[in-house]
Amino acid sequence: MTNPYHSPVLLNEAVDGLNIKENGVYVDVTFGGGGHSEEILRRIGKDGKLIAFDQDKEALANAIDDPRFRLVNENFRFLKRFLKFYGILKVDGILADFGVSSHQFDTAQRGFSTRFDAGLDMRMNQRSDVSAYEVVNEYGEEELAKVLASYGELRNARAMAKTIVVARKQAPIKTTLQLKEVLGRFLPKMREHKLLAQVYQAIRIEVNQEMEALKDFLLQTPDLMEEGGRLSLISYHSLEDRLVKRFIRSGKFEGEPEKDFYGNVMVPFKKVGKLIVPSAEEIAMNNRARSAKLRIAERVGPVSGRAN
Repeated sequence: MTNPYHSPVLLNEAVDGLNIKENGVYVDVTFGGGGHSEEILRRIGKDGKLIAFDQDKEALANAIDDPRFRLVNENFRFLKRFLKFYGILKVDGILADFGVSSHQFDTAQRGFSTRFDAGLDMRMNQRSDVSAYEVVNEYGEEELAKVLASYGELRNARAMAKTIVVARKQAPIKTTLQLKEVLGRFLPKMREHKLLAQVYQAIRIEVNQEMEALKDFLLQTPDLMEEGGRLSLISYHSLEDRLVKRFIRSGKFEGEPEKDFYGNVMVPFKKVGKLIVPSAEEIAMNNRARSAKLRIAERVGPVSGRAN
């Protein structure tokens, strides 16, 4: 699929990972340009179903005209609530591509890209009250340092936060260019793009509560999945991938897996195959795929039947 909104990453690999049943029920929790959803629809039969989620209202323009398809304009952290609303209690597979869409990067006024000067926004959900402006201009120095260190993995996080706080006392930091200028001494020419991308990543994750949303989403999947159902999850940075990997391995984000009375490990999923990354050919065609990592997992253990 060629779509200026977003080129689907690891398209065939991710959909293959779902091990699709002809009449199964599937969820694409990151609809975007609809590339993964279209491929799922090609593989399910006339009685199959696909429910897609996207919190960005601009993704609604890509809705697919197909009686088997429904698009929900909500964050995937509310997955269980909205599936239940539509009478779906169990599914056969869930696909997620956690990356920012090409459309969001390429729309200058959204403020996601280091290539453009734009207002500090970075909201995936335009209805949200908190934008990058509030994070940069209203967070306390300690809180801001924590965001830059935890989500941007920046070694100079504390000094960067102090510099931002001092600068905003003179005048609010309103644009991405102004933020770049404020942090100029931390951005040597040879590493400017990489470090600025880390700053943007940190602020974007905080604005959109991405780590909290990811945890909320993953914790809902065991109850929603039929036995033998599949998760197919694409992440783009170590913070996401670490959570996904730990959850698949142990059903939790910290500590060891739980055990039953007899000492048997109790985990909701088992990993399927090895980590999958894009081919050199795909990266050459879509440079934004270069950091993608696909992990696939299968639901194990007894699971109650499907609702009508």
